[in-house]
Amino acid sequence: MKFYYAPGTISVTTGLLLQEAGLDHTPVALNFADGDQTKPDYLALNPKGRVPALVTDQGILTETGAIAEFIAAQVPDKGLVPADPWQAAQMRSVCYYLAATMHVNHAHGPRGIRWADSDAALADMKAKMPRTMADSCTFIEENCALAPFVMGEQMTIADPWLFAICCWLEMDKVDVDRFPRIKAHRAMMAARPSAAAIRDYGLLTKDFA
Repeated sequence: MKFYYAPGTISVTTGLLLQEAGLDHTPVALNFADGDQTKPDYLALNPKGRVPALVTDQGILTETGAIAEFIAAQVPDKGLVPADPWQAAQMRSVCYYLAATMHVNHAHGPRGIRWADSDAALADMKAKMPRTMADSCTFIEENCALAPFVMGEQMTIADPWLFAICCWLEMDKVDVDRFPRIKAHRAMMAARPSAAAIRDYGLLTKDFA
């Protein structure tokens, strides 16, 4: 498999899961500053012009959630998606919140141009983003087990996903000390061998251990 990523992005989720699953793959870096994601070769793989993308022998997968579920299905013994349907649904409710709310909250800062054009509108979104990100942290802090993983004792696909988004909190001007359980989860994930592996090739650009 080939795994297309950009450093420090949501593709951290996929990189960690590939390592946790022990699946053979080749990481391929995209330089967003040079516009690699908009060049014809990459758009032929992923017309969305975003990361991650995973090239498999069955075809190309995009979207963090789809890739995460695919990886988990390759190694069912690792329990990355709970076998119990209720627990699996609870885990997915966290994942969908991360994708549809928390990630979007973050994007209103650096990616506001997706929703607005005027300087005033962009400034308003950027100014509000620290509060909405903190609100999302409050929700996660109060409603997820984080003991030590999102679902309790077993790591699932929700854990690398939460970690990837929480790597942005300082950039988003969120006081992480207000959220000690999230902070502990982030440090735990950063200390795993999977994090060291993706740090070695430049996907993870920070050290929270």
